[in-house]
Amino acid sequence: MSERILIPLDGSKLGEAALHYVEDMVSRMSSEKMAEITLLQVITTLRHDVHINGGGAGTITVPYNESELEGIKTNALKYLDNVGANLKNKGIAVSSKVVTGQDPADEIIKVEQEVNADLVAMSTHGRAGISRWAFGSVTDRVLRGGQVPVLMVRAVA
Repeated sequence: MSERILIPLDGSKLGEAALHYVEDMVSRMSSEKMAEITLLQVITTLRHDVHINGGGAGTITVPYNESELEGIKTNALKYLDNVGANLKNKGIAVSSKVVTGQDPADEIIKVEQEVNADLVAMSTHGRAGISRWAFGSVTDRVLRGGQVPVLMVRAVA
C-alpha cells in the first residue's frame, strides 16, 4: 500500500517547513506502507517588467518568451531536486513537478487530482487580519477547494 503526498513549495525556507513533518510522518509509517512524494512548484509570474529608456522613460509589462520560461522551469526543477535529495537519501520515492498558471491554489488542486494524492502537506505563513485579506491564503484555498486532507504547518521565521 502506498501513500501519495503532494508538497507544494514556493522556493522559500518558510515554504519548506512542511518537509520536516512529512519526513517524520513517513519514518513512522509501518513497513507495509510506502510513501510517494511529489514536490510541486507553481510558477505564477508569467510576465516581467521591462524598463524603457528614452523620452518617456518608464516600464512596460511583457510576457516571458519560451526560452525565458524554460529557464525558469529548469531552475525550479533544480530547486525541487535539491530539496528532495534528503528524502531520497532516506529511501523515499520523490518526484518533482513544475506547472505554470495564474492562481497557485487552482494549480495545486489540479495536480492533487493528477497525482491522485492522499494528502497535501504545505506550510502557511500565518498571516492574519488585513495582510491575509490583502494577500489571500493559498493554503486556505487548497484546504477548502481540494478533495483530500491538508496538513498545514505553520512556518516560523
